[in-house]
Amino acid sequence: MDEKAPSGRLPERDRPWVMRTYAGHSSAAATNALFRRNLAKGQTGLSVAFDLPTQTGYDPDHELASGEVGRVGVPVAHLGDMRALFDGIPLAEMNTSMTINAPAMWLLALYGTVAMEQGWTAEMLSGTTQNDIIKEYLSRGTYIFPPAASLRLTADIVAHTLKTMPKWNPVNICSYHLQEAGATPVQEVGFALATAVAVLDAVRDSGQVPAERMGDVVQRISFFVNAGVRFVEEIAKMRAFGALWDEITRERYGVQNPKQRRFRYGVQVNSLGLTEAQPENNIQRIVLEMLGVTFSRDARARAVQLPAWNEALGLPRPWDQQWSLRMQQVLAYESDLLEYPDLFSGSHVMTALVDDIVNGARVELDKVLEMGGVVAAVETGYLKSALVASLAERRRRIESGADVVVGVNRFTETEPSPLTAAGAEAVEQVDPAVEAAAVTAVREWRAGRDDAAVDAALARLRAEAATTTNLMPATLECVRVGVTTGEWSAALRQVFGEYRRPPASPAVPVPAATRDWPPSASGSPRRPANSAAAGCGCWSASPAWTATPTAPSRSRYAPATPASRWSTRASGSPPGRSSPPPSRRTSTSSASPSSPARTWPPCRRSSTGCAPPAAPTCPWSSAASSPPPTPTRCAPPGWPASSPRRTSRSPTSSTTSSP
Repeated sequence: MDEKAPSGRLPERDRPWVMRTYAGHSSAAATNALFRRNLAKGQTGLSVAFDLPTQTGYDPDHELASGEVGRVGVPVAHLGDMRALFDGIPLAEMNTSMTINAPAMWLLALYGTVAMEQGWTAEMLSGTTQNDIIKEYLSRGTYIFPPAASLRLTADIVAHTLKTMPKWNPVNICSYHLQEAGATPVQEVGFALATAVAVLDAVRDSGQVPAERMGDVVQRISFFVNAGVRFVEEIAKMRAFGALWDEITRERYGVQNPKQRRFRYGVQVNSLGLTEAQPENNIQRIVLEMLGVTFSRDARARAVQLPAWNEALGLPRPWDQQWSLRMQQVLAYESDLLEYPDLFSGSHVMTALVDDIVNGARVELDKVLEMGGVVAAVETGYLKSALVASLAERRRRIESGADVVVGVNRFTETEPSPLTAAGAEAVEQVDPAVEAAAVTAVREWRAGRDDAAVDAALARLRAEAATTTNLMPATLECVRVGVTTGEWSAALRQVFGEYRRPPASPAVPVPAATRDWPPSASGSPRRPANSAAAGCGCWSASPAWTATPTAPSRSRYAPATPASRWSTRASGSPPGRSSPPPSRRTSTSSASPSSPARTWPPCRRSSTGCAPPAAPTCPWSSAASSPPPTPTRCAPPGWPASSPRRTSRSPTSSTTSSP
């Protein structure tokens, strides 16, 4: 394509990005009707919002699902629900994004099975599973399993789709939620790329993907970003993302094909920045934020979904979503934006902004990698504390008036808005009866299936979860015999345990996450049958961590090897476990190449440190002489060791209704 046409225009107008609206509520049938209406209005892709019970692996009749069924998304409890959700919608012709994380494998298996029932093959399907569990520990909170177990599921999905669904994006690395949790542009880029490195390392180290196919893996990794109202800075952020992604994938993973290294992303603009006060101002906010991800051709989003003007008030109505869709269509089809090459090429101002973000993000990425990777940075609390500090500073600037929010801290005088004159009718109302209907439906589903086949499928799932076997085939079998969302999740909870956030009280030692245990060289199970069998559970039974100095590589992102400063493992670390962060081992600043192996690292649960395998103890138990009756975790007195956590939030909460 010759971009030097005499007029300065492109020889041919660019194709518009995929246009979506984030939709789902009440029931599969109601959401299906909403999908059909939006597609008829010109929407070119689907974005599925699941309700909280589905996102956290519970069926509608579970006690923890009470009050949440169908409120912030669609409930999908089994294959029948997925059939109803996409009834009459040809999935091979769709580009479907599913905002699902902890049970992403399960929902992808349901989707693929429905597509095959419609007569399509897996190779024909295109779309995305969000499947970024790291940000769940930092912002959204819809995690189920510990980080390492979750990354194992992610790696299994990537390996499966690489072989059978070549047009599917198995992971959507999300910086969106990091920004809403407080991240600056520098932190958003650095932390998101650290997550991407963790995913790619997990796939590479799983042994399921040949080294020569890492380029194909990289090509299918997509990102889901946020765009705030400071749209010039947002343009620079997206250009910085692309520059660093190209560098990392080339130098760390050896991807030589420039097309495979392209930074591919979708976006929903900043929902948290929408205001309840003078909500009509949200319209211009949304439009400006959309410019941040569409103005620059070299960093333009592949897919865009816009929130509705009233999402600070509740769930948007179909008319509200139509308004947001029309914003995209006017920009794409009425304006001349898609007729020109990149408008910022050669701009000294933009180049300086991009360089600042790139340099700052490199510092953040280096810091995380030197801690041992993003999982270690989550478990030490570094990422969360950094986000909280940035969010506190953002709030301070708003409350002091240094940052103006029109209608909130300045220009607050207003006329009554006709948009909100209808009161509660200005947002979508979920019928309370949908929960009772969902409860009845899931019980009828269970009553009509072959219980023996279900039991056998779940037994296979649990058995294979205790090995290194890819869990997608066992999950597909569960789908076919009628297993439910809650049953699939419960089976894996029995093997992996549950992640539980540390208690906030400073009087109680902060517990680490339930660990899942990496496989040994002989392929033994990833974790013991119970956590007490391995002491407090901080580290697996293995030789002491070593802190062998390593020579820095010429490349910042050289492939991780024992001789590279970017190595994801220390030579004496347990197989599959990233190196412990500096705070968990003795300093290496003065170590020599012949330094002896270090002692067991300090334990966050106890001042006495981790117990070696010969003396298994748990700091919160009176004795560790016998294993607990079920797979569980160490827990302080009064803190439940195995009961599921309660997840209940309002439908307007940004941490749950946002994609």
